[in-house]
Order: sequence, then structure tokens, then C-alpha cells
Amino acid sequence: MSDFLFTPFNFPFMQTAMVAALAIAVVCGLTSCFLVMKGWSMMGDAISHAVLPGIVLAVILGVPLLLGALVSGLICAILAGVVRSNSIIKQDTALGIVFTGMFSLGLLMFAAIETDQHLQHILFGNLMGLPLEIMAPLLVTASLVTLLLLVFKKSLVLWVFDTSHASTIGMPIQVIHLGFLTMLAATIVSALHAVGVVLVVAMLVAPGLTAQLVTHRFDHMLVISVLSAVASSFIGLILSFHWDAATGPTIVLVQGFFFLVSLCVNKYRLAHHKPTESRTA
Repeated sequence: MSDFLFTPFNFPFMQTAMVAALAIAVVCGLTSCFLVMKGWSMMGDAISHAVLPGIVLAVILGVPLLLGALVSGLICAILAGVVRSNSIIKQDTALGIVFTGMFSLGLLMFAAIETDQHLQHILFGNLMGLPLEIMAPLLVTASLVTLLLLVFKKSLVLWVFDTSHASTIGMPIQVIHLGFLTMLAATIVSALHAVGVVLVVAMLVAPGLTAQLVTHRFDHMLVISVLSAVASSFIGLILSFHWDAATGPTIVLVQGFFFLVSLCVNKYRLAHHKPTESRTA
């Protein structure tokens, strides 16, 4: 068993992949809890798809892909807010309109441009083939967002659970709103090279849902979410190495398995009428 688990890390590319996977798992695990409790799962899906035109444009202009993705993701979130504020359309509908339009635009641009760069990894991920020049911005982005989420946790928790009260006591709601969207876009950008646009939303939703089924205390939820994301990344990376399978989908499938286990645990607990914890921060 030890050979099965640790022999793959004799290869430098596996060591690099594991460092990147763990950094992404931590930031996605934390962000997932806020997204799930805010009811913004659709927001993660929207921004993860809307970054594609920014990435393609970054290739055309010769600027860093991460910069293009971040700007594109923020534009999606802002446009959805503008549509929602100026119409009777609900937020999830506005997001659906904006992100499908931006994703379609990105696909058209992707098919039209001629470039020496291979952009397939943006769509499907390429964790085991991460170039070294990607590692530094990836780790810096993931670490910075993780730090900000932990430093401003109390303010974000109040914003998530009771926005009206937060506004009443003078908290800058719009600043927090835009700040969280920025951190969400940065989180998605950091995860793109690992699991790609198509699967990044699973990494942003599944860990938080898994934790929510196990506990109702938000602090516990954060810990469980991060642990499930880290464990699924480690196990998925090992399995994809031995099975010669795509790494991103394998990690997501393992995370899906963890969700099913937590769902069964939750059903068992409800069936036996065990008392649940009160949801507090």
C-alpha cells in the first residue's frame, strides 16, 4: 500500500502536481462553504465559464492568461449584477444569460484564433503537466485568497447569513460583495490549470455541500470542506497516475464519492432522529 501511495512522488512532475493540487484544494474548500451558504453555487458556475473569452484575449494580446481570466470573471459578475438591478430578472437567470453568452463568445474566439499555445488544458485541466512558470502565480493567488478569507471570515460570515443586519450596523456591503466576487474569480483562475473550466465548478461546490451534510456549525464546515477537498485531490492524483486517467475528472469523481458518503451519513442521522447542532459561526 505504501508503494501505491508514495512511489508516484518519485517523479518531479507528481511532486509539482501535488503541491498545486493541495493549494487549490484549500482555497476551493474554503470558498465553497461561503458559496453554498450564500446560495451562490450558480455564481461559481457562471464565472468559471465566463473566463474563457478573457483567456483567449490574453493569448491574442500576449498578456498573462491569469490576468485575462480574472478580468473576464469580474466582468461576468458585474454584468449579471447590472442586468439584475435594471430588470425583474432574478440573479440566477441573469447569471445564466451572461455566462452562456460569454462562454459562447470564448468558444468562437477559441476556434477562430491561430496560436502556438495549446488552450485545451484551460477547458479540461492539465494538473500533471503544469509548467513551472504557472506554479508561482498559481500558488501566490491561492495563498492570497486563502489568507483573505481567513482574515475577513467574521465579516464574510455576517454578510452571508444576515446581510440586512450587516448593512444596519454600517458594514460596507457593496465592498464586501465586490471583494468576495474578486476572490471567487481569483480562486477559479487558480484552479483552471488543474481541473479546467468544465470541472472547476465541482471543486467550488462539492466540498461545501459535503461539509454541510455532516455539520451545521460553520467553523466545523470550513474544516470538513477543506479536508474533503484535500483528501479528494490526493486520492484523485494517485488514482489518475496508476490508472493513466485524466487527473481533473478523477479528483472530481473522488469528491463526488465523498459527497455520497456524507449524504448517506446525513440520511442515517435523520432516520435515527439524532439531535443536530445549531448553525453558528
